[in-house]
Amino acid sequence: MITAIVLIKTSVDRIPEIAESIAKLESVSEVFSVTGTYDLIAMVRVRRHEDLAEVIPGRISKIPGVEATDTHVAFRTYSQHDLEAAFAIGLDS
Repeated sequence: MITAIVLIKTSVDRIPEIAESIAKLESVSEVFSVTGTYDLIAMVRVRRHEDLAEVIPGRISKIPGVEATDTHVAFRTYSQHDLEAAFAIGLDS
């Protein structure tokens, strides 16, 4: 699975509506409303790199009110859940 972090600039007066529209898209797992340079951050998970083009410029960027996107593709994913599972290997409960 390929994970992309998409930083999104939007029309400020429509952030909640735009976030909801993005969250409904297939392959979008989460959308965060954030402070800073960008208004939203979307987590996109796809099977192939080619699918990113369909989701990000093909769908997210076409939602009315989305002004710009900046995409970062993850090389690896680290999470607390993964670390806990790794340390629990071989332990009997």
